[in-house]
Amino acid sequence: MLPENKTIAYIDGANLHRGVLSLGWRLDYSRFRIWLSDKYGVGLVYLFVGLIPKYKDRYTQLQKDGFTLVYKEVIYDGNGRAKGNCDADLVTQAMRDSYEGMARRVVLVTSDGDYAPLVKFWLEKKQLLTILSPAPVEKCSILLKRTDASIAYIKDQKNLLESLNEKAPGRDEPGRGLFRGDK
Repeated sequence: MLPENKTIAYIDGANLHRGVLSLGWRLDYSRFRIWLSDKYGVGLVYLFVGLIPKYKDRYTQLQKDGFTLVYKEVIYDGNGRAKGNCDADLVTQAMRDSYEGMARRVVLVTSDGDYAPLVKFWLEKKQLLTILSPAPVEKCSILLKRTDASIAYIKDQKNLLESLNEKAPGRDEPGRGLFRGDK
């Protein structure tokens, strides 16, 4: 059981990854985990990802960084791209946690409007702190915006959360952000 003041974060891993890449930089997941804890009091972080064996070292590092990984078997489309839709798994875990009294407060990391009914449920239960959208304002689903939930945009935290070790697509050098706390 979580202490009363703790929050659970639910992260759509593919949505987070693709959203931040579309901004032209890479997320430092370790910093992101710390920031979630510092900013929102997050204790438990579920990261829903498609299971691709070649990324096992990355999964191990994410676990060391404090993420609880929830894997989904992937299938491959005609172009060889992996598809591991985790939406139903995230919703199921969130509902289970809510009904079992595990979720006091929640943060949802996604830009996907498929989660709008879950957001409405959390708003009714007064559990939702915020939605963290990895996509820019204009790309975040209108369905999420129509819930009137608080939405914060990860792009606004680039200076805190950008990876200093990996090059982003189209970049010649790694990002320059420093972990200095919130703006």
